[in-house]
Amino acid sequence: MALNPDFAKSPDRRCACVLLLDTSGSMGGEPIRALNQGLQAFQADIQEDPLAQRRLELAIVTFGGSVQKVHDFVLAGNFTAPTLIAEGGTPMGEAIALGLQLVKNRKAEYEANGVLYYQPWVFLITDGEPTDEWRSAADMVKTETSAKALTFFAVGVGGANMEILSSITSRALKLEGLKFNDLFLGLSQSQKRVSGSKPGEQTALPQIGFGSPV
Repeated sequence: MALNPDFAKSPDRRCACVLLLDTSGSMGGEPIRALNQGLQAFQADIQEDPLAQRRLELAIVTFGGSVQKVHDFVLAGNFTAPTLIAEGGTPMGEAIALGLQLVKNRKAEYEANGVLYYQPWVFLITDGEPTDEWRSAADMVKTETSAKALTFFAVGVGGANMEILSSITSRALKLEGLKFNDLFLGLSQSQKRVSGSKPGEQTALPQIGFGSPV
């Protein structure tokens, strides 16, 4: 693997975070507006922290009709929240598989460039249930989390199938209403703490009133 000159410019340790966001048709209207507002609040909050700006790397995958990598890994300081639209079905299994592959590829790039890194996070948000085959993706999540290769969260919104989300990860949460701002601010605060810790230390997602464990 070729060396990445960006790491030489900014040799800080890194934390990769992938957001897997449901943009299916059922998210239309107020849910997608709230999700977009939450992403903007996340950007504003995370960019207030100098360490997080240099250490946290964000990627976004959406699944609504098709699976799209709408934002490749970028340092938090350069992150711009996209404006998402809702349409189509819910190919969640494919999105999870892509998110896990993005993490694997990024970790390989860190290692090839001698960059220290924290355990990556994958954060899934959905208001429904998969319209594709998802069990093989769930098995991959279990394999990766058991090996402590990453931490995987799943957040259910509205009528999300929490039984399926609990089958995918033990870190399944039910969002209260459409509190996306609270959700993303909680994620931002956690990532700020991660960026200031030592590699290998783990930081749990705080419970700040946006939802509850399943």
